[in-house]
Amino acid sequence: YAAQRYGKPEASGQHRDLKHKDGCPIIYTFGTASADESGVAGTVSVGDARLLFFPVQSMAGPVWVTTQELLEWAGFTEVNAAWTESGVISSTLAGWKEPLNLSWLRLDTPKPLTLRPPGALKDDKCYQAISARLVAISPKLFGQIVNNNLEVRTSVSINWKTGAAEEHMLFTYEAIPRGAWLFSEVVEDNYRNKPFPAVTRCFAGGVEDSGEGLGESWSQPLDVLKSGLRMIEYLGVGGMGTRGFGRMKLLAEAVTVVVGGAA
Repeated sequence: YAAQRYGKPEASGQHRDLKHKDGCPIIYTFGTASADESGVAGTVSVGDARLLFFPVQSMAGPVWVTTQELLEWAGFTEVNAAWTESGVISSTLAGWKEPLNLSWLRLDTPKPLTLRPPGALKDDKCYQAISARLVAISPKLFGQIVNNNLEVRTSVSINWKTGAAEEHMLFTYEAIPRGAWLFSEVVEDNYRNKPFPAVTRCFAGGVEDSGEGLGESWSQPLDVLKSGLRMIEYLGVGGMGTRGFGRMKLLAEAVTVVVGGAA
């Protein structure tokens, strides 16, 4: 997606016929595999995406469940959440004074949940829309809630010749529901001796930074990665894209610089 945004789609993939490697921000960021000694490693490491807020139906309407550990790993501070494995939970629901159900599971009356979001997320409209409907539960209950509230969808294989359903080919699969929040760690480990080829314009005419304006400045590998991630909102990622899967929106980021190491 970053290569497509840059106007140089041939910079993605296996690069078997790629020309113009020198000075390419895509190659600098993601690396390339080659049979000869010209192959180079990428300069960004992307971790697995983890669930942060998971939407569940309740008597109080939709709520988003999480755990204290997930909140702290995602950069939330001053997290004050009371919870036990036996059903004590905490919530930001205002005025709810009775036991709360999370789908089929009935738990105790929520205790107050307080937390401070990361600065980049504090003023985000999407976070503000759910911040008053958060429920913190135990890690054990969190796993059970997620596993029992994934969307189960049913499909059938279609015979491409007749256009009719194949006999005995009905199957189901699970999906994360729309509205779930995920977070991931991205590390820029740039130890190359040559500087990043900063660009502000797209690739054109076989020359880097020579086309139309990008609308943003790529001054480091993380800028290239974020540009590609933003396109997932429109093009999706993973399989079953024609069924609406894989649409994600990049909402906020928190940057930590490690002195003497990676940023």
